[in-house]
Amino acid sequence: MENPDNTPALRLTSFAHGGGCGCKISPAVLNQILAHVGPGVIPPQLLVGIESSDDAAVYQLNERQAIVATTDFFTPIVDDPYDFGRIAATNALSDVYAMGGTPILALALVGMPLDKLPLEVIGRIIEGGASVCREAGIPVAGGHSIDVVEPIYGLVALGIVDPAKVRKNAAAQAGDVLVLGKPLGIGVLSAALKQGKLSADGYAEMLRWTTLLNTPGPALAEIDGVHALTDVTGFGLAGHLLEICRGSGLGAAVNFADLPLLASAVAFARDGVATGASTRNWQSYGSEVTLPADFPLWQQKLLTDPQTSGGLLVSCAADAVDAVLACFREKGFAEAMVIGRMLEGSGLRVG
Repeated sequence: MENPDNTPALRLTSFAHGGGCGCKISPAVLNQILAHVGPGVIPPQLLVGIESSDDAAVYQLNERQAIVATTDFFTPIVDDPYDFGRIAATNALSDVYAMGGTPILALALVGMPLDKLPLEVIGRIIEGGASVCREAGIPVAGGHSIDVVEPIYGLVALGIVDPAKVRKNAAAQAGDVLVLGKPLGIGVLSAALKQGKLSADGYAEMLRWTTLLNTPGPALAEIDGVHALTDVTGFGLAGHLLEICRGSGLGAAVNFADLPLLASAVAFARDGVATGASTRNWQSYGSEVTLPADFPLWQQKLLTDPQTSGGLLVSCAADAVDAVLACFREKGFAEAMVIGRMLEGSGLRVG
């Protein structure tokens, strides 16, 4: 089906060279850009900064409260403007949840080609984002807009967290079990959509996951055995797991057969459908990943597939796994699965 989101007159994705978290700068290039950027002022209240590529900054206000601050925006991943706004907002709020925080307000970031997009289309994008913020129970309290060549939309998201409950991506422990909250394959589905290959059912599946708020985050942070937490987005599962490994000074092992995968994405991946970001991701960190000798390319593509509004990745003690899985399922994440473990050493080993 060429246009499952019913917008035959205008395709937002045609205005952008990439879409969703697939348009993120690759890890290798980003490292080069930031190589000579110093940390600047680091007050003692800054509990989380740029040191481990974590999901958000955390600034302590008092003994019981810290502010979680993040921003996320991207070019269209779908053609329906309302859905684009919903996906972008869900993705931005995920960073707050990934720190164990609860969102309190958002600011809209809007960049639109005013000479190409009708104002009602731009309004629908902003409406979609606002609808997700209402679902999260927070206001869109302001923002900023500019006239640009490619459509861009996202949020600055602020949240609150108890400093004792902050869950960084750099505190995993050897022997921890890894649990992933959402299935992989969103990048593949976005590529199929752009190629006109995605069915209406496939689009609905894609929309279901990309607009599902990662609300288990704060509850997961309440579980004593949860040591590290992040969300899987533009760098793919392998990339974000490697961030946990580097920050924690450990290695990790995952079994590909245990990964939750979108069935339609698997079919497309087997047929060679993938994003350019998947290749860039592998080029950035593939040297840190050990694969079986006969590992198929389509499986590699899913390991590096950029997830827009992807799932929470939890590193927890073995005796906390049942509580973690129960937490996910209580929040409607029935597909959450154990995918591997943290090890002494470095890098990622895939079985």
